[in-house]
Amino acid sequence: MELTICTRRSWRLTGLLVGLLGLCLSLGSVAEAQDEVSPDATAEVAADDPGEDTSEEAAAEEADLGVGYALDNAFLFIAAVMVFFMQAGFAMVEAGFNAQKNAVNILFKNAMDICVGVLLFFLIGFGLMYPGSYEGASPSPYFGFGGIGLDKYLPAADRTFSPEVDWLFQAVFAATAATIVSGAVAGRMKVNGYLIYSAVLTAFIYPISGYWKWGGGWLAEMGFQDFAGSAVVHGVGGFAGLAGALILGPRIGRFVNGKSMPMPGHSLPIAALGVFILWFGWYGFNPGSQLAFQSTGDIDATMHIAVTTTLSAAAGGLVATLLSWGIFGKPDLSMGLNGILGGLVGITACCDCMSTWMAIVVGVVSGLLIIGGVMLLDKLQIDDPVGAWPVHGLCGIWGCMAIGILPNTHLSAGSTSFMIQLIGTAAICGWAFVTMLVLFGALKAIGILRVGPEEEQSGLDISEHGMHAYPAEGLNKAS
Repeated sequence: MELTICTRRSWRLTGLLVGLLGLCLSLGSVAEAQDEVSPDATAEVAADDPGEDTSEEAAAEEADLGVGYALDNAFLFIAAVMVFFMQAGFAMVEAGFNAQKNAVNILFKNAMDICVGVLLFFLIGFGLMYPGSYEGASPSPYFGFGGIGLDKYLPAADRTFSPEVDWLFQAVFAATAATIVSGAVAGRMKVNGYLIYSAVLTAFIYPISGYWKWGGGWLAEMGFQDFAGSAVVHGVGGFAGLAGALILGPRIGRFVNGKSMPMPGHSLPIAALGVFILWFGWYGFNPGSQLAFQSTGDIDATMHIAVTTTLSAAAGGLVATLLSWGIFGKPDLSMGLNGILGGLVGITACCDCMSTWMAIVVGVVSGLLIIGGVMLLDKLQIDDPVGAWPVHGLCGIWGCMAIGILPNTHLSAGSTSFMIQLIGTAAICGWAFVTMLVLFGALKAIGILRVGPEEEQSGLDISEHGMHAYPAEGLNKAS
């Protein structure tokens, strides 16, 4: 019995060894056959079967597209975040340039601008502004609607970024246009009336005129140029603010017997910090509007835009400071700060097409317009506490008109003209001014525009919000 078992095991082991030997012989034969194949034959086989090379090329191409997609999304996201941070800059500028008793009210309005703005721009505004990006939409040259939200959004074939980052970048632009008005109506507008205004502008007014240029509407077809929004964004906000200031009337004590009475802000350090934040955010606003960052040409254009933006802002701030020094006898910090902002607004439309030297010219003229605009408002007894119209309205006009006046690549290429720039700028700014004039007039007629005299004198922080910006203020009054 034991012998039988051992015999069986021996046969099994023998069979296993024979099988392994046969396998080794077979592999050796295959290797010899492969060694005998000539290099020419191998090349012919490779030529007859290019599948491997094609797949490698496809993989490389897909990798390049992946890198480009990542770059465009990353850069545009960073630019969107920088533009979002500009809300903090606006809040600081407006709060610093206004009375301490209205600081909470100003911060509240800026916070609600972004909250109301992004929600309504998601629901309505984006579909109005870019209807051609939606499936099945058939926009007209003057008005179109793609859809609600982003469900039917179709990114353009020449863009390599996601629909979400596209919307995010455009949404913070809409909020910027809305928040410009906050400073122009500071110190005397009711909260409920302001929220209605903010909703209407971000849902309808800004998207419709924005569609005319950036969404492929009639101004785009005409050849009107506004790269990053001197008119589309800042002109809309500036002229909406002017309409609000006109309908509201000046603050109590601002003009006495036809004479302008200074009402200085409570914190120039806060205002100055806000300007630096805005200047920083503008590097997302203007360079980010290139929208593509893959090729050498895209990167060169983005860097050129950053340089022209810097030069114009510096020139605007310096010229406004020197001019105010000459007129008033001492350098005025508030004028210099607004000069910086004016230079930024002025170059926004033409940062892509102006040379570095012409960018300085744009800033110089912007600085002059700031001083002239502030003095004009005082002469007309229009109360604009932060200079929103001179900065965003007047310099917004200049930024677009500079393309039709100063030497630049758009003008030399014949893609626009002085008259085209005039028509486009007037249409966008006029649209914002007239529609907002009607809206503010309607709010005034139903009694929800301006607070009462006692509420205004005590401050909107208490009358509208029931709190102080600085607790010590309330404690001092109580004692």
